[in-house]
Amino acid sequence: MAFGIGLVAGMRSMTAGAALSWAAARGQTRSGWIPAGTGGRAIATAAALAEMAGDKMPFAPDRRIVPSFLGRLAIGALGGVALAGRDRPLLEGALPGAAGAVLGTLLGRAARGATTRSGADWARALTEDAAAAGLAAALLCWAGHASERRGPG
Repeated sequence: MAFGIGLVAGMRSMTAGAALSWAAARGQTRSGWIPAGTGGRAIATAAALAEMAGDKMPFAPDRRIVPSFLGRLAIGALGGVALAGRDRPLLEGALPGAAGAVLGTLLGRAARGATTRSGADWARALTEDAAAAGLAAALLCWAGHASERRGPG
């Protein structure tokens, strides 16, 4: 799950944040630092939708520029820690989360192409949105099953 949330962060960083907020609300994360209330989930989900829309604008920055890339790495690493499980060492979540973010950033950008000027470009961008949202939803399901197996605690 740590690698998966990193992969989502690389494709759509705010989608990873929204997924983490929803997971925290369901008690599926290891810490209390992720906003889990109704307001936090609403803001995180709105940010994810805004990122998906803004990503298609001609002025959207490349995800590989240093600030964006570092932000994706941080979200991937922190998300990996949050989803790795309460009994796992921090690095067992942070490293796969960061690795997933690197892969998601680079593969997502390569698959996506440079622009959203044509119909094919838009189709690739929307496919990446769907892949990020679908993976995030799958991670929430897997996290739910994992927490059921572990029991309360």
